[in-house]
Amino acid sequence: MHDRFRKILRGGVAIAIVLAALPTCRKPGEAVKADLGEAGYQFTAADWFRASRANDVAALKKFLAGGFAIDTRDDTGDCALHAAVGGGAQSAAELLLNRGLSVDLRGAAERTPLMTAVLGSQTAMVRWLLRQGADPRAKDQDGFSALMLAVREGQPGAVEVLAPYQRENLDAAILLSALVGQTDVLDTLTNYGASVYARMDDGRTPLMIAAENGHAESVKLLLDLGANRFSTDSKGCTAADLATAAGHPEITVLISRDPLPKELSLETPAEVTQSMDAFVAAAVAKTAAGTPPATPAPNPPSVAPAQSKQAPSRPIHGEILSGSVVDAAPRPANPADRNPVAAADQSSFAMPPLVMRHYREREVPIQVRSVVGDTATLSIRGRSMREVKVRAGETVPGSRLLVVRVQRRMRDSKLNLGQPMEVSVVAVRDTATGTTREWISGVPSNAHDPVALIEDSATGQRYTATPGQRFHSADGAEFIIADVRPNQLVIEDAASGAVQTLPLRGPRG
Repeated sequence: MHDRFRKILRGGVAIAIVLAALPTCRKPGEAVKADLGEAGYQFTAADWFRASRANDVAALKKFLAGGFAIDTRDDTGDCALHAAVGGGAQSAAELLLNRGLSVDLRGAAERTPLMTAVLGSQTAMVRWLLRQGADPRAKDQDGFSALMLAVREGQPGAVEVLAPYQRENLDAAILLSALVGQTDVLDTLTNYGASVYARMDDGRTPLMIAAENGHAESVKLLLDLGANRFSTDSKGCTAADLATAAGHPEITVLISRDPLPKELSLETPAEVTQSMDAFVAAAVAKTAAGTPPATPAPNPPSVAPAQSKQAPSRPIHGEILSGSVVDAAPRPANPADRNPVAAADQSSFAMPPLVMRHYREREVPIQVRSVVGDTATLSIRGRSMREVKVRAGETVPGSRLLVVRVQRRMRDSKLNLGQPMEVSVVAVRDTATGTTREWISGVPSNAHDPVALIEDSATGQRYTATPGQRFHSADGAEFIIADVRPNQLVIEDAASGAVQTLPLRGPRG
């Protein structure tokens, strides 16, 4: 009896052991599918992408544990990483990167995850991907980089993050923003080094492009930023001319008017300085008021001007960088700012710690047409073009400009392959400021020389710089401002003759 009971007991234990072992005998894939089913997913590509977008890291791990291919693509060619970043799913994106997907993996239309984040309006993700090493210069099948996509799609936040990584393309970016009428983007670009003086190959400026395409708000902003309403393209057309030809009379009215007395004047260096300093100060104030500066790029980093009180600007004279700083709290310099030039030029000489913050030029809507005897013929642009004739000692009609001299003389000219040619010359003096200028036929008439606003990044002190000026660094080295351009300052080492360029970085770049 006892033996029979023991046999029955042993049989029951064996059955219990078998029953307990049954769940573990299921295939791993079946267990994963069961677990995923409980979580609301099926073991399919569609739900793999859904989990990625939903930032469901636990589900993604189950997919992978079941042998799901991490590089699975959807019908468009995107991978799960594209889905994750497009939905702002950072934890999912981090898992996928850690499991082997490339941060620059190409997907639909050859777009990288960084581009997908831009198109998904995921500015925080754009910033995070850049920290993971995403390539901001990669282009999709249409030739658009992440920055250009952000411009086209009107994503000022993404533009602010990406601009420091592609300073060499900011002028192209502002031309695109004018074309598509993205006014907020345009404003952001100018804060990070894009120039309102940028030009297409045919001479069109952002103002001309915005006017031609009927973007009134962009036109207004560009005019506020100092774009010249009187500039002409390679065919001699102004922004107003292009707006009229394109059928935008409201834009023509906005731009085309007779010049104001101030526009028919010559500015003193102090007036130019005040205007430039005010522009930069306004952008700095905007940052201090709560708009954070963009995350700096590894090369080159940005300077945060809001961290110190800025001293008034002043022209460069003598050893400007070795003297004491007035009304400016010193701040530690960013080591990379001590040589903010293209890598190819860095071996030329040690660049002083300068940052180019702003550039300014101003055309006067007067053009020298000809000089015959003692009489000059001038054209004045406005609501309509008009011609006037003046002699030395007379005032240009509607202005305070006194004609000092009219003459013809020989001058080297690009129009004559560098050979001397005869040109008409008119010298004028502003009777209110005493400033004088010499205007030449075939050359735009300017109110002042091209001028840049530069900043000593070690102290925050700002200065204006014009071609030909000399200055000394703290160690006594002498430098010459060789040229001032809309997007860069050319600086020459007086001792060696070596040249480097300082790129425009804007008020907040």
